[in-house]
Amino acid sequence: FDQVYFDANSSFSVGEPQAEPLLAEANIDIPYRIEPLLRKDSLDINDKDRQQICERVSADPQSQAIITHGTDGMVATAQALSHCDLGDKVVVLVGAMQPARMRYSDAPFNLGFALAAVQLLAPGIYIVMNGRVFSHDNVVKNLAAAKFQTLS
Repeated sequence: FDQVYFDANSSFSVGEPQAEPLLAEANIDIPYRIEPLLRKDSLDINDKDRQQICERVSADPQSQAIITHGTDGMVATAQALSHCDLGDKVVVLVGAMQPARMRYSDAPFNLGFALAAVQLLAPGIYIVMNGRVFSHDNVVKNLAAAKFQTLS
């Protein structure tokens, strides 16, 4: 979601969070708070990092959370969150196949879709991508098709 590419060889780093400028551009006026947590490529996120995400979401008094996340590790994080005591929270993980800074990115649509989904879904853990809502336990990233899909 927040990657910055430096050259044609796809060298990149994780840049500044892009959710806030996207929400501001969309004129979102519902209250929200953005809290950068890991700022790592999702391939580098490990169990300790996922535990940190779990603890942060669990400790937050809000009943809804959107987590922007790299698509390569998103399913593993969603599954890890399913083992946390999140109470009656709605947790939505969202990413982008093309980083938000790119001209032709799915990030703005996906973030808007996540914002709608987190307000409408029943408590649970979800991944929202490609205009679809997936349960954390029935989703896979299809690398060849560059999209998320159900397992069955």
